[in-house]
Amino acid sequence: MRKLFAVLSIGFCLMVAAPSLAEITSRNVTIYKNPQCECCEAYADYLRGSGFTVTVKETYNLVDMSLKAGIPEDFQGCHLGFIDGYLISGHVPINTVNRLLTEQPKIKGVTLPGMPDGSPGMSGVKTEPFKIYEIGAAISRIYAVE
Repeated sequence: MRKLFAVLSIGFCLMVAAPSLAEITSRNVTIYKNPQCECCEAYADYLRGSGFTVTVKETYNLVDMSLKAGIPEDFQGCHLGFIDGYLISGHVPINTVNRLLTEQPKIKGVTLPGMPDGSPGMSGVKTEPFKIYEIGAAISRIYAVE
């Protein structure tokens, strides 16, 4: 009986001490953006406000980087982020970013094409739901609508 109690006690301690999925998931983001783009800085601040540590790197090769990552020009956002093995292209809302990191689907990442008004980091008023697409073998499947 004592051995059983000892084993159960150790098991309970390990369960309590084990990190949760949220703690395992990285909160570090690297964003590549064009040097003159201010809305990308605003998006980086948006992520920081949501608890992420963000490193911003400037590049004039954003289109080529996005194409190499598997994002056709019509589906590219104005910046490209890397977090926990996933790509985040454009002004993707935090709910979708968190969903991606929690679900960990077998895709390369997600993209919100263009620079929609009212999206995180963009000025203006949201006029329609944002369609966020999966980055995978083909970009035709919607991952989220916000």
